Amino acid sequence: MPRVIHVFRQPDRFIAGTVGEPGDRSFYLQASEEARRVSVLLEKQQVSVLSERIGTLLEEVSRRFGAEVPPTTPENEVDTSPLEVPVEEEFRVGTMGLGWDAESRSVVVELLAVTEEEVDESVVLDDTDEGPDALRVFLSPERARAFATRAERVVGAGRRLCPLCTQPLDSEGHVCPRQNGFRRVPAES
Repeated sequence: MPRVIHVFRQPDRFIAGTVGEPGDRSFYLQASEEARRVSVLLEKQQVSVLSERIGTLLEEVSRRFGAEVPPTTPENEVDTSPLEVPVEEEFRVGTMGLGWDAESRSVVVELLAVTEEEVDESVVLDDTDEGPDALRVFLSPERARAFATRAERVVGAGRRLCPLCTQPLDSEGHVCPRQNGFRRVPAES
């Protein structure tokens, strides 16, 4: 069966979002354009890496190609609305690709479905019939920066971190390795 490539050249929205409670969240990227919407499932770390790499790519594009890239995103440009429901997973993301399309002056984000076989790099950002299903989104530098800003916030909006070991705190409590199994008791006067 030939692969399906969902292409969004001018998406109305491309956002990172979650479903579930902190500590038990599922992470999604969702692209929508008019009546068409595609949601893909991925790991928290993948969202974080994508956000970071978009920032790096934008700096490189500005330096090498002289493209106008905003250093930050104005607050009113960051999409803060939730994922559109129902969130129906098209596929789980395995491989991610990122590039610059000089012709359209756009950042290109490509997300490939998990496969059992090794993914050949040549299928990333290519329209070959063989390979995993994909979601390909074209974003202006401004929209890419806004996506990265929101993605960082989504990743950071999880559980609070322990001030001693920086591991996430659970609602049931936390055994901190920095306290070595002991609890500090305030000294009595």
